[in-house]
Amino acid sequence: MLFPISQVVINPLLLAIIGFVVGVLGGFFGVGGGFLAGPLMFWTGVPINFVVGTDLAHMTGKSIVAARRHRALGQVDLRLGTLMIFGTIPGIEVGAQLIERFEAIGNVEEVVGLSYVFILTSIGLFTAWESLRAIRIKRTDQLQVREVLGIQKLAYRSRLLRIPPLIRLRVSGVEEVSVWVILFVGALTGVLAGFLGVGGGFLRMPLLVYLIGVPTHVAVGTDLFEIMISAGFGTLTHALKGNVDILIALTMHTGAAIGAQVGAVMTRYFSGPIIRFLFSFLPLIAALLVLLRIAGLAGG
Repeated sequence: MLFPISQVVINPLLLAIIGFVVGVLGGFFGVGGGFLAGPLMFWTGVPINFVVGTDLAHMTGKSIVAARRHRALGQVDLRLGTLMIFGTIPGIEVGAQLIERFEAIGNVEEVVGLSYVFILTSIGLFTAWESLRAIRIKRTDQLQVREVLGIQKLAYRSRLLRIPPLIRLRVSGVEEVSVWVILFVGALTGVLAGFLGVGGGFLRMPLLVYLIGVPTHVAVGTDLFEIMISAGFGTLTHALKGNVDILIALTMHTGAAIGAQVGAVMTRYFSGPIIRFLFSFLPLIAALLVLLRIAGLAGG
């Protein structure tokens, strides 16, 4: 099938399958899935200038579907997600400006890439260690108790930073947390999104769980709500630059809409520690993909 905007011929079924796989990952783990969708889109023949913008458009639609499903399950903290957005949007712009400034230095992709590998590997290994530790804790009948046992020490330490103003997050079950901590999480992941071209879910979901003390299921749903807004903003900016093939995005969304629903429903059948353990593999896979890209640049 010919997609006239990007002038490429691609099997639409293949695009729908990619969308479905990324949709399941997004609905279950609360990540955008750009680390997987981007390379797969490029592999199918989508021009590189259309990959990022089109992936953001597809990510926006998928996140809307998944976030609505999580909202119906009571797993979205709108107050938390809205506050994070006020940090994420400026962070994205800062990250984009940093890329422009560092491009003149040379070898910036290798430096940034290796830093990214370090961050992802650290997140993956720490999450795997913590989740396995939590799984070994004696099981109880209450999911919330298992969540608290798994992260209580880290969450308690983070709440020692009680810089006013403080707010209560009822949906997340967090009694008091500094607004500045929430804005910091949003800004940090926004800078990564603008600087490294990723959705930031790899870092945001663990920070919500370990730094703020949000239960895993709510962290997944809230992260998707935040991705919905930030990816929508990114889609708009890329669309103005002519980097979005809306037909490819809609084709991928046909599969992603189903996959996002499946992934969101699956979270009901897994405890928080199990979800965190399975999530820990994603940053490690992403780190491997970045290493392969760096090796390719060095070889070229």
